[in-house]
Amino acid sequence: MLNLRPVKMMPVREQAASSLREAIITQKIKQGETLALEATARALGISVTPVREAFQILARDGLIELAQNRGAVVLGMSAKNIREHYQIRAALEAEACRIVCENRADLSEIEHCIGHLVSHDAENYGDLNQSFHYNIWLASGNSRLVNMLGELWNGLSMGLRTTKNEYAKKSRAEHENIYSMLKARDSEGASKAMRGHILRSMEDMLTRYDS
Repeated sequence: MLNLRPVKMMPVREQAASSLREAIITQKIKQGETLALEATARALGISVTPVREAFQILARDGLIELAQNRGAVVLGMSAKNIREHYQIRAALEAEACRIVCENRADLSEIEHCIGHLVSHDAENYGDLNQSFHYNIWLASGNSRLVNMLGELWNGLSMGLRTTKNEYAKKSRAEHENIYSMLKARDSEGASKAMRGHILRSMEDMLTRYDS
């Protein structure tokens, strides 16, 4: 019988922050644009509360400036911001993999994600990609690490020189390699594989910016 249970996803506020961060990083939302709280909530199809919390996350990250009228002004990104963002993610996610291996953590949810990643097409890849990473963070058992990474998540890191299918194929292969290292309890191998995965994503995203 097929295992049809859904994959675990991040909390709504972090998913909202991720959607907005991805749009700012990919320049779908331009520097100087104003984000109204209610309009943003309607666009994302969620209530105002998680959007307000998402705004606070993005403000702490320096991506937006909160306005008194319950909105926010987009501050934009640069190549330097992108590098710093992904370098922090690479360090934290690599450490999560190390902890999972050293603690011999339960990998069943991560294995479940791998099954979904293999069986679904590129159109569904964004949620599955998020779930794969999220379940590694959860498996680490370090709640502070989970919270920090949740607030840094930015969705798919697609550059200008790749299609959705090409991106999904490359990312799937890297995920399968990371999982194989976790399953083997190879802390160094898993950490290195995750770091390489995140930094490759950084290079893809930098194709959107001037060097």
